[in-house]
Amino acid sequence: MTDQVEGASHRPPPVHTHPDDVPLLTALSALADPVRIQLIRDLASRPDWALSCSNFDVPVGRAAKSHHFSVLRDAGLVEQRDQGAKRLNRLRREEFDARFPGLLDLTLRPDVTE
Repeated sequence: MTDQVEGASHRPPPVHTHPDDVPLLTALSALADPVRIQLIRDLASRPDWALSCSNFDVPVGRAAKSHHFSVLRDAGLVEQRDQGAKRLNRLRREEFDARFPGLLDLTLRPDVTE
């Protein structure tokens, strides 16, 4: 008999990098991709933990989307947590802004083209 909850995910929990541990070039690289910019913009427009990975309408497949989220976690931009079969997301705006003041604001400006 197992202690697993029915419907719980069998995947390992996501690994997060704190923005304090992110080099500037890693942050810039993460923000240089149009798909990742769209993910960040979507997260910035919604409350924390409101969007699961499947809620994002980006022009890539599931594996590519997973890769983009991994890059964003590694850059300290996104935090994820599993809730049943869903992986919920939050923009780490406050923490990222403390490390790179103004960078996220510049990225989220409407005049920034992809």
